[in-house]
Amino acid sequence: MKKILIIDDEESMRATLEMVLQAAGYETLLARTGEQGLKLARELQPDLTLCDVNMPDMNGRQVLQEFRKDPELKTRAFVMMTGNTTATPQRAGMNLGADDYLAKPFEMTDLLQCVATRLQKAELHGAMEGRLLQEMRSTIHLAMPHEFYTPLTGIIGLSDILKEDARQLSSEEIISYASDINKSGLRLYRTLRNYLKILDLEQGPKAAGASNPPGRLGAEEAKAAVETTAGSVAAKHERSADLTCRFQPCTPGLDQDLLVTLVEELVENACSFSAPGRPIQVGFFPENNGTVLRVSDQGRGMTAEQIARVGAFTQFDRKRYEQQGLGLGLTLASRQLERLGGTLTLQSKVGEGTTAVVRLP
Repeated sequence: MKKILIIDDEESMRATLEMVLQAAGYETLLARTGEQGLKLARELQPDLTLCDVNMPDMNGRQVLQEFRKDPELKTRAFVMMTGNTTATPQRAGMNLGADDYLAKPFEMTDLLQCVATRLQKAELHGAMEGRLLQEMRSTIHLAMPHEFYTPLTGIIGLSDILKEDARQLSSEEIISYASDINKSGLRLYRTLRNYLKILDLEQGPKAAGASNPPGRLGAEEAKAAVETTAGSVAAKHERSADLTCRFQPCTPGLDQDLLVTLVEELVENACSFSAPGRPIQVGFFPENNGTVLRVSDQGRGMTAEQIARVGAFTQFDRKRYEQQGLGLGLTLASRQLERLGGTLTLQSKVGEGTTAVVRLP
């Protein structure tokens, strides 16, 4: 039986909704304040929440914000209710991540249809997540031996050459071998780091939310993190001349580790999927009370089907284009963003390039 949480400061409204929903076969939970509703939600994990907007103390928008911050509640269906039918509060609620909006007074048939539709969409989303998780396991287990052994072979082989022939090698040759060893080591480090993050994702929201909330970066710290990370990735690919970074002062609501991961993965993809000499642009700027990170390239681009399959940890066209790494970067970045209420979208045309747009709360 699906659980519906009703948060409304009007007793008559709570009683009416409870009667209608129970008659339709739902279990109901009742709360008269936002604080009480949030406590019930965290304890009992409702499948859907109906929440009034205008309540004393904690209003509906504040309750929704707390839902979207909570790793265990953020994906639960949330429907806002209000007697104020102007566009402003409705838009504000939808921008915060409400799944639907009911303007009071509404017909009970409209309520039941809304609840049924949102629960059905939540079930479909859960089934898709399960399928993608199975696909990613298969992809990772098939690719992992190659991703570990290839850099290890490079490290062992090149270090053997240095050990045996160091006296016969010129200083330029030694530096070249050392550089290649370093690149292989960095590739192995990145693969291991991504794999560990995948294990964390597979353990679910409780494990994902176990750590303390991230610290908020200042504007100058964020700018330095983006600029340094993007420059380092471009230099590794010998693409420094192709890279352009543009900044406007902003303070993203995330810590340095996640911001560095996002920039590294997105610029890494831009370098890997576009040819030397093609421009790569990184933008970092405020927008609508949040922050946007934009990374664009003029590479081979992606089809709509490939974009839709980012969640399956697929590395596209591997047979045609040999790429290093598992192709996990975009999905890892997207999943980490979900925990903070952010989004990652891809805009791409085959043969023209790809733009990744990250919106941070």
